[in-house]
Amino acid sequence: MRTKQELRDMTCCFTGHRDISEQDRRRITAKLEKTVTELIQQGYLYFGAGGARGFDALAAQTILNLRARYPGIKLILVLPCHNQTKKWNTKDKEEHEYLKTLANKVVYKSQEYAPDCIHKSNRHLVDNSSVCVCYLNKDGGGTDYTVGYARLKGLKVINLAFQP
Repeated sequence: MRTKQELRDMTCCFTGHRDISEQDRRRITAKLEKTVTELIQQGYLYFGAGGARGFDALAAQTILNLRARYPGIKLILVLPCHNQTKKWNTKDKEEHEYLKTLANKVVYKSQEYAPDCIHKSNRHLVDNSSVCVCYLNKDGGGTDYTVGYARLKGLKVINLAFQP
């Protein structure tokens, strides 16, 4: 049985912006696959995402794609609440449901939406990880807060927005 610290040392979390241009999406997808593959080769097995549109969904899909080559890796969705997708469009809701069905584990931080449920989800991801892969290209907002929290907690932060 592994200790909490051993599990944390094998866990990576993701955070990033919801709105990503199609051009950036292609570029970031390639960077995500390369970065995650390197982390797997370093012994990372657990990958946590918050389930939001944009970067979170892209990161989750990358893990699912890589599971074919690396069947030991696990996708963990840490969702803020059960009705997270209430105001989303149909396409985004369907993608979210699809990711939930293929995730190895789904954790909800709240039954219903509450003002702090997204922060609880993000803090849970950071508190249980040793590296944070992000897509952060502007100050302010939830991604900036989460990356700051990750740095405060001593996580290695890999920002794909500024990777060559």
